[in-house]
Amino acid sequence: MKYTKSQEAIDRLTPDQRRITQEAGTERPFTGEYNDNKKVGIYVDVVSGEPLFASTDKFDSRTGWPSFTKPIVPAHINEVRDNTHGAVRTEVRSVHGDSHLGHVFPDGPSDRGGLRYCINSAALRFIPRDEMDAAGYGDYLEQIKEG
Repeated sequence: MKYTKSQEAIDRLTPDQRRITQEAGTERPFTGEYNDNKKVGIYVDVVSGEPLFASTDKFDSRTGWPSFTKPIVPAHINEVRDNTHGAVRTEVRSVHGDSHLGHVFPDGPSDRGGLRYCINSAALRFIPRDEMDAAGYGDYLEQIKEG
């Protein structure tokens, strides 16, 4: 599957999705669609469709945003130094869609690598496990555990 950013994909975004992915915005904590999602599947870039995170690697960080311990395909994630808002942070962007996703912090579960990818729900689209093959993500089924 080829993952690209197109004007057609940008035009389909909601105003909130556009503000977050294209203008490096942030959704308010505890308001995102996927913050409390416990379903099994993968999260893909809302712009390009590239696979980003697995439900297997999601955890409750109690920060108000979906949090993951690692990307499902590390090559689909760019980490960029971010000096905005008076702090030095590491921004997380999708490679093919160049979407702003959120930030990564070194305060995740130590037994799972110690990272917390803090991601805006509006930058993601969730693909349930039972729909992954039909949606073209069958290659990632082995990485997704049931339940």
